[in-house]
Amino acid sequence: MTDVLIVGAGPTGLILACDLARRSVGVRIVEKSPGFPRSSRAKGPNPRSLEVLEDLGVLGEVLAASSAPLPMRKYRNGLPVADTDPYEGSAPTPDAPYDRGRLIAQWRLEEILRARLAEYGVHVELGAEVTGLTQTDISVTAALAGGEEIGARYMVGCDGGHSTVRKLLGVPFEGRTYEGRTMVCGDVEVTELDRGHWHQWFDEDGAVMLCPIPGTASGWWFQAGQEADAAGAPVPPSQESFRRLFAKHTGLPGGSLSNAALLSAYRVNERMADRFRVGRVFLAGDAAHVHSIAGGLGMNTGIQDAFNLGWKLALTVSGQAGAGLLDTYEEERLPVAARTLDITSDRLRATLEAIRKPGGGLETAVTAETSGLGGGYRWSSLAQDGAADGPAARLRAGDRAPDAPCRDAGTGDRVRLFETFAGPHFTLLGFGADTERELRETAARYGDAVRVRAVDGGGRDGLTDDEGHARSAYGIGEDTLVLVRPDNHVALIAPAADHGTVAEHLDRTALGRSQRVSR
Repeated sequence: MTDVLIVGAGPTGLILACDLARRSVGVRIVEKSPGFPRSSRAKGPNPRSLEVLEDLGVLGEVLAASSAPLPMRKYRNGLPVADTDPYEGSAPTPDAPYDRGRLIAQWRLEEILRARLAEYGVHVELGAEVTGLTQTDISVTAALAGGEEIGARYMVGCDGGHSTVRKLLGVPFEGRTYEGRTMVCGDVEVTELDRGHWHQWFDEDGAVMLCPIPGTASGWWFQAGQEADAAGAPVPPSQESFRRLFAKHTGLPGGSLSNAALLSAYRVNERMADRFRVGRVFLAGDAAHVHSIAGGLGMNTGIQDAFNLGWKLALTVSGQAGAGLLDTYEEERLPVAARTLDITSDRLRATLEAIRKPGGGLETAVTAETSGLGGGYRWSSLAQDGAADGPAARLRAGDRAPDAPCRDAGTGDRVRLFETFAGPHFTLLGFGADTERELRETAARYGDAVRVRAVDGGGRDGLTDDEGHARSAYGIGEDTLVLVRPDNHVALIAPAADHGTVAEHLDRTALGRSQRVSR
């Protein structure tokens, strides 16, 4: 029996598997396809997902295999009418090192994650289709199409919008499908376009969008409104159909487009499961929620699901936390999914309105909300807020923990807070000398489960906020304790004088069974 069985080897399942494996949790990940899917629909991680990938240790590979978002060139009746850069004037800040996402083929991102997973000795099991499941108070068993059974302490369905796991659980997937909004997409080769732009032809009778695929010489992501035949029925996606659409809207020869692959058609769906957990089985990613592609939040929301669930499963499986910690996955992520449906629906409406006018394009879908950096869980039972300014404070418990450049107090070397957070542990930051006692007692009580760092505390094993970026990002005035969760969200903010508050919070929420862990 394994600790956790993951069904589905897309980005959500792979992120979860990597996070569990690095925490020494026994994990198996199965995929019903006989080979690794080469889906390219998702165009890449947003800024918050880049932070997750950095924490998992794969950001370097992702940056090398990707490109920055490109300026968008809009056309009308075959002629260019406007160039727009949605990120013009934007730049990284000390608290947010990534101000924009990256473009990378989904299949390439999955290759990077599988390679990382293999470093932990875990490999995706292909051709393993789950056809049934049963569970007891202590385990869940998955039945595979070939007759094999896999027992696990927990199971996570990351198997997409048509999730078999969700259907086997009988969880409703309520929402709506926009029957009239159909798109076709695929990967194609085109040699006659400038690869320095994302080209978008929006005409009154249809649209074609072509974005260059990083790492290829002539590969492009192709999206278009679906053709209809003489009777008004949708024409299935094909290279011939793509060529007709390409020639119609671009004015270029249809033969310039070749090697169309990964063809698919889709309608806009907005649906969400009413539960993300049934006993020992969880739903994540598209298995739990699907929505419009406007804003590029589909894959990214799934990545955040996985990063939220991974540390909670790990602490529960290891016995450091009680099973109640797992209830907070649905408590935190279901409202986020509902909010994501609202954001993407709003961005879709805005984009459809914008493209009616020459010069309007997909930049309308890019907003601060689609970066993922503003998300948090202030309502969560895991958030304990003792900020001096209360609700008016810049940073609250439940929020994403900001980055900041500091210096190692002993060596003087530059070190970022994200480097301190990275890894399978909580982090306790003690701003000011008066936090020394709490830091010392936390280290003695929890060992490696909590990394403690004094900020401007005077010791040689802490951090120096020499430019004030950390205090600014965290809204620190007087000496303050900030506890950061393993998924880099703030768990607790408390005055330095509140002795014992960190232990009380950890024992109540996540580490009540891990006292006196040896270092």
